[in-house]
This record gives sequence, C-alpha cells and structure tokens, in this order.
Amino acid sequence: MTRLFGALALLLALLASPAAADPADIDAAARGVVRVLLIGEEGGQPVPVSHGTGFAVSPTRIVTNAHVVSEASQDDTLRIGIVPSEGKSGAFARVIAISPRNDLALLEIAKGSLRLPPLALASGAGGTGSEVSAVGYPMNVDLAQGLDIEDIFQPQPTVKSRGFLSGERPSRQFDTILHTAPIARGNSGGPLLDPCGRVIGVNSFSADAESGDGEFYFAVSLRELLPFLKANGVEPVVNALPCRSIAELNAAERQRLEAEQAAARERLAIRARADGEAREQARLAAQMEVIERRENAMALALLALLAAIGSGYAALAWQRHPDTRKRAAVAAGCAVLALIGALSLWFTRPGLAAIEEKLAAALGRHDSLGNAVPGSDTAVEGPLICTLVPERSRVTTARTDDVAFDWAADGCVNTRTQYGLSAGGEWSRVLVLEDEAAVAVNHYDPATRTFRTDRYLLGQEAMGKVLEARGQYSPPACGVSDAGRRLDEQQSAIIALLPEAPNERLVYDCRAKSGITRATGNEPIAGIRPQE
Repeated sequence: MTRLFGALALLLALLASPAAADPADIDAAARGVVRVLLIGEEGGQPVPVSHGTGFAVSPTRIVTNAHVVSEASQDDTLRIGIVPSEGKSGAFARVIAISPRNDLALLEIAKGSLRLPPLALASGAGGTGSEVSAVGYPMNVDLAQGLDIEDIFQPQPTVKSRGFLSGERPSRQFDTILHTAPIARGNSGGPLLDPCGRVIGVNSFSADAESGDGEFYFAVSLRELLPFLKANGVEPVVNALPCRSIAELNAAERQRLEAEQAAARERLAIRARADGEAREQARLAAQMEVIERRENAMALALLALLAAIGSGYAALAWQRHPDTRKRAAVAAGCAVLALIGALSLWFTRPGLAAIEEKLAAALGRHDSLGNAVPGSDTAVEGPLICTLVPERSRVTTARTDDVAFDWAADGCVNTRTQYGLSAGGEWSRVLVLEDEAAVAVNHYDPATRTFRTDRYLLGQEAMGKVLEARGQYSPPACGVSDAGRRLDEQQSAIIALLPEAPNERLVYDCRAKSGITRATGNEPIAGIRPQE
C-alpha cells in the first residue's frame, strides 16, 4: 500500500509541476509555421509589400492575424504568398475567412501546391508562470541578417523565443493571453506554444504596438480561435492530455514496474502461504479418504478370509458323511471364492502412494486455491480492442482513437501486416508516414497485451533520409519463413536514423472482445492509418 501511495504521489507531482519546453517539440511544431507574404508587382516583377507569420491547422489551411492579410482582401493587385520553413519553394493562398473583431484570418493554400503538418491546439492556456514559446518571422531578425528581396521568397528557418504566461485578459473586445516571449513585427499571426508544442494562442501585438519593444506581448486566446475555426469548417486537432516529457514517462514507467514487481512478490508470498495451507488441507483430506478406503478394503479382506475359513471347515465336516458330500462340495467352492476375494481385496487395497495421486487428481489444472494454472487459458491471439492509457502516454498531435488489433502468434497483424521480431523478443513494425512527415514505430507485447506507438516528427531533411532507407526494402508478407527476423533486420536501417527519443508515445491496453470478426487489413492502427 505504501508503494502504491508513492507511485500516486509521483504521478501527481509530475502532473502538477510546471513543464519546461522541449526543443524537439517546438521544432516539430515549427514545421507547420510559415511566412505569410503580401506580394505586389513592380516593373513586372513580384515584390514583397509586407509579411507576417501563420501556422497550419490542416494540411492546406493556415491561421494568421487579420491585420496581416486585410490589405490583400481589399486590393486585388496584391497576392498572398506562403513560404514554409523547409523545402525549395512556396505557394499562393487565398483568404477563406477574416475576422477583424478578434484579429483572426483563415487562408487556404492553392490546391496541389503545398501540404503542411498541422499543429495541435491545447485545451487551455495553462497556469500563470507556465513556460511558453513564440515561433515566427520577426522582421528585425531579417534586417539583422541582411536578407534581401530574393531571400524573403525562399524558405527560412523560423525564429523561436521563450517566455512565461502572465495571464489572460480581454483586450480590444476579445480574449487575449498576456506573455513575455519576445515578438516583433513579422511575428503577427504566429503560434504561441505550450511546452509540448501545442498552440495556446495566436501572437498579435505587444504592449508597445508602435515600436514592438514592449516587455509584455499579447496573443489571441483559444476562446477566440476555436469558435472561429469551427465556424469555418475546420476541425483542428485538440489535445487535452497533460504535458509530460518522455524522460518523465520513463521515470514513471520504471517506478510503476518496480511497484508492480514488489506487489507481485508480496502477492506471491501471501499466495504461497495460503497455497501451502490449502495444499495441506487438500493432502489431509486425500490422506483421510485413502486411509478410509484402505482400512475398508482390509476389513473386507479379513471378513472374506474368515468366510473362507468357515466354508472350508464346513466342507471338511460335511465330507465325512456321504449324505452331506454335495454340501461339502458347495462349501469348498465358497471357501475358494472367499479366499480369492480376500486375497484380491488385500493386494488391491490403496497404498500410501495413492495419497499423492488423489491430491493431483483433486487439483487437476488448478492450484490448491482453485485458481487456473498459468498458461491454461491465457491465449493472446485473435481480435483485440486497444484503448489508450493516458497516464502512460505522451500525445501532442496524434489521434487517440481505440485501435482494432488482430494478433497472430507469428507476428502477423490484421491477417496481412508482418511485425519484426528482435533478438530480445520484441515485436515491432516501422511505418513511414510521408503525408504527416512522421515515423511511427509500433510495438506489441503479447505477454501483457500492451500496444505502444512511438512517433517521431521529423524535419524535411531527416524525412528524406528515412524515405530513402524505406525505399531499399520490401517487408516480407505474413506466413513467409523467418519473416519476423528478416523484417527486424530491414527496419534497423530506419531506426538508426531516428532521434534518441520520440516526440510522442501512445500506450494502449489491449483486451479481447467477443463477437469481433478477424480483421480485413483496413482497420486503422494507433489512430494514424491502415498498416502498410
């Protein structure tokens, strides 16, 4: 019980302690942050008129400030350009909706020209004093770097700054978040992120809007952004789970395993004592039953012997007189039969070894406490429903739907997708999700029925290397000889390219469910897409 309270205390402490921003999470979010350009024309050549920042809420839709694009909505000679942080070129976009009241605008990228990894939105801003990060394209950095017109049109890395949440308050008739993460001209429309890289606001203006040198800065809050998106047909990814680091999860996992092992040892000790007592009771009952049967057999044998003696004596007596010789023959036969019965009863009486046999028969495939012997009905094959375990997971952008998972002992999933088997006995499958610029490494432990997905959100360069490695092999099909080992060797080339720690970890508890038919191969795995 003490260990249980200790584990709960650690979990509560992790949930309550303010999280520090993980650079990997901020970098992952920055993949979907873009420069928003207003482009005019001069001498037949495109020229930048002004610029701000935006971020993707879907692969083709971008949020920015209304004041960044309002001029383009009133002047048909201006075009809106979108320049991502990575890649070789940008794209044009059009205004879908604009709301000057709360300084929000929604843009749509021209069809087929560019797709971006969308950012997840947090469920709230967090508490005062929480660390926050601003990501965008401040103009003063461009000027300090000496960027010219040509550079503005080319993908450039985003600029990130950190600060703290100072509170939420209404300003200019809409809800804003007050923070200290420095922003400047050009940051307008960029995301304000929590430590896990989730959007908590849209940076808009500073306390000194004219010079941009104010110590405090304002972002449009989620209370304005969420209704705006939903009113315009956008269902963003919203993540309400606590922000925990992978290191914290690993520490909590180690403590959980230690607590489980200690509890298991304690249960085994208690069970061993109870098992010993119950076994002794079962042994005593078996012994009493066997002894009773033994004594009964011996008593019957003695009676049969006495009957044989009596019959033999009568046969001898009747044999002396001619008139009773027929009776003597019958008596002699009875004596022989009684003697045979006596000997049979004596030699077939239960021995002391029958006590152990009786005990084993009584226990059967159950232990002395009546519990099933391990392995008697612990089959792990067949259709499973896997449900997310939030306290063991770290989620920033991934979906957390239940997972339909049809497992076979040879590592075949959903009757069509082979998993690899490592030398350590772990089953895994690497999925390269090009559309999401991510790699998902799925793991399954049949012994505990635990399904885990580690997701790595990669930049364009890293993703290119992964795609090249993935193109070098074709995974073996289910049923192929030694498929698990072969796939594990093939996947190792991709795993070697991944960062040391994933951005997200989704842990699922899997349970068999009656009435589920075997999978067809079209079910989503870990809320991402069907298996390859």
